Amino acid sequence: MADPAFQVIARRWRPRRFDELVGQEHIVRTLRNALESKRLAHAYLFVGPRGTGKTTTARVLAKALNCSGGPKADFSVDDPVCLSIEQGSCLDVVEIDAASNRSLEDAKRIRDECQFAPTACPYKVFIIDEVHQLTKDAFNALLKTLEEPPPWVKFILATTEADKVLPTITSRCQRLEFHPISEEVIAAQLTRIVKADGVTADQQALTAIARLANGGMRDSQSILDQVISFSGKQITEADVLSIYGLASAQQVQDLGKAIATGDGKTVLALCDTFHAEGRDLIRVLADLQVRVRQAVLDSVKAGGTSAYLGGSLATEQLVRLLECLQAGEQGIRQGLSPRANFEVTLLKAIDQSRSRSIDSLIKDVAAAAAGLPREPGQKKIDASPAAPAAEPLSPRPVVSASVPAPVAPPILAARPAPPPSVSVASVSVETDGPPLDVASAEEEAIIAENREAESFNFVLPALPVTVIAETGKTSFPGDKDFDEAVASLPAGLADKLRITLGAEFTALRPIPAGKLRKPL
Repeated sequence: MADPAFQVIARRWRPRRFDELVGQEHIVRTLRNALESKRLAHAYLFVGPRGTGKTTTARVLAKALNCSGGPKADFSVDDPVCLSIEQGSCLDVVEIDAASNRSLEDAKRIRDECQFAPTACPYKVFIIDEVHQLTKDAFNALLKTLEEPPPWVKFILATTEADKVLPTITSRCQRLEFHPISEEVIAAQLTRIVKADGVTADQQALTAIARLANGGMRDSQSILDQVISFSGKQITEADVLSIYGLASAQQVQDLGKAIATGDGKTVLALCDTFHAEGRDLIRVLADLQVRVRQAVLDSVKAGGTSAYLGGSLATEQLVRLLECLQAGEQGIRQGLSPRANFEVTLLKAIDQSRSRSIDSLIKDVAAAAAGLPREPGQKKIDASPAAPAAEPLSPRPVVSASVPAPVAPPILAARPAPPPSVSVASVSVETDGPPLDVASAEEEAIIAENREAESFNFVLPALPVTVIAETGKTSFPGDKDFDEAVASLPAGLADKLRITLGAEFTALRPIPAGKLRKPL
């Protein structure tokens, strides 16, 4: 015969004080501060997933409100009022299950009870669990009472589906969000429980139970109870996996690595293993998605790539992989052959992890081609900044000559030897075609290459050119200005022009100061 005094772990380890609440520190801090500062709301709405401590926190708050010398956050669990609240015998703390008391008449009864003062406690507390189950008429019947209740009434509403609660109800309550409890916190609490109960458990087994709980402390404690019933006082990871059809952490890791490296044979072999061991394919897929998500986060932090799964993948590849796994989940749930759909989903995931988007390929090609030569035999382009320009020299008159247009631009070099009193001059040629400025990019490049030889470079483009002088009037042969300008040219330059180009100096022309180019 079973022991009538036996209680499951979830009841034996239910928190009785604020200090014992696990994983909801922000809720504890809010309620503690409200109690200490006497800023208590008349209605609270507790929202969160199942098994995260909503009803338990409501009972602890009811104890804090009605304890001896209260309201206060730190109360004795042995206080008679607190004990009566735990046992459900306190007439001033009323717990209502809205799933079975959801009608308009039930709401009217609550409204009528609020008019009577508490019998033995400072406050009359109404704890309405699963409040979203109330009908619309029942909600509307409580509106006025929730907005302006008697000073001795406190409402604590709890729900797992806040979107089903009327906005008019939510606006009259102080809403507190209960978060899913992390796997690490759940595993640590389970470690304390098994140690206190004299049970030996592998840490991997407790971690697997925490994964199964999905953020619910009560669910994890119920699972632990079942595993203890199966394994006795010695719990191993294999026991937990076999009971609930989980894949081990190592198997999920191997599956992720096989997908990242494109190893389809290993993926199919693992699928056969899961089928033979009776694993829950939906749970395997969920665990794999958690691992891929961690790889995506690691890739973003690392700057675009991650080897978390065992193969180097870019962020976009990991995102497509995760989307493929999520899309395949529905087919596994509702398909005629969950095993076939599971295998197809994983093979598609391999294909998604190996493909690249066209945008990323264009970026990679553009980055690889940056700085490469554009013509065969050309050296790599140097992006270093150009050398600063030399200080400009003072201008001198320009001599123009008429010559036939050459086929190719020859280079005339002569060592400059101007008189000390005359600045360096430029020589220009005049042809029958339209004029162009001689300071072309081609001329500048040729002059820069020959400057190392300390020579004076004269470039004659293939097209007709005209360079205009700086000031004065037009002079011709026989004039003093013309003769002085020709005489000031470097020695041998006139002969070189005559022999090479058949050029004769015909005029000395002026140019406006604003159009004067920098001398060589």
